[in-house]
Amino acid sequence: MKTRILFAAVLLFNSLAYASDSLKADSLKPRFIAASPSKNVRNVNGILFKYYDEEDHFKPKKVNGLGMGFNFLGIFLPPLMLVNLQLPGNDDYVMVPREKMNTINGLQLSLINMEPTVTNGLEINVSSNINTYAVTNGVSVSPFFNLHHEMKGVSAAPLANIGHKCRGLQIGLYNKCEDFRGIQIGGWNENGKRKLPLINWNFKKQKTN
Repeated sequence: MKTRILFAAVLLFNSLAYASDSLKADSLKPRFIAASPSKNVRNVNGILFKYYDEEDHFKPKKVNGLGMGFNFLGIFLPPLMLVNLQLPGNDDYVMVPREKMNTINGLQLSLINMEPTVTNGLEINVSSNINTYAVTNGVSVSPFFNLHHEMKGVSAAPLANIGHKCRGLQIGLYNKCEDFRGIQIGGWNENGKRKLPLINWNFKKQKTN
């Protein structure tokens, strides 16, 4: 009797382990079309439809193709953000490890991005990146403003481009980046070295406190 019970327990354990491995393998299998939030999707070779994955349950995804964000909050934020357009201070946000961020290799097209994301390619956001850690390597364009913690490439928006660490070119009415190397073109430009109208620049490594 004891042998039968032990044998049944072993079979049950093996079945659960196999099911767990199958789910894990299925989550790693690339999808052509997927959605976020999702517990069972990690890789997308195609299109990812994003809404907003809460931070406590966020599952990072790798997208080779197009990430589309449909959080309609992005439509209403631009006029509100213009009243106090700034990134949170250094004590107000946490740097997110790359392995815990979405990675989009291609195009990010969103009303608003609220998921920690590394975009390698082209980023077009109506309300940019709000309340999240955002990194863009490539080109970022917005009809209003761009907000990034890290930007390498070109950031262009009619009203403002704001970031913490920027390498490349900022073009807009107001440009600001604390740790900046490159050229800023706009009505008013600020970086860690100087503040100037029309055009500003810095090509040297800045001293950190």
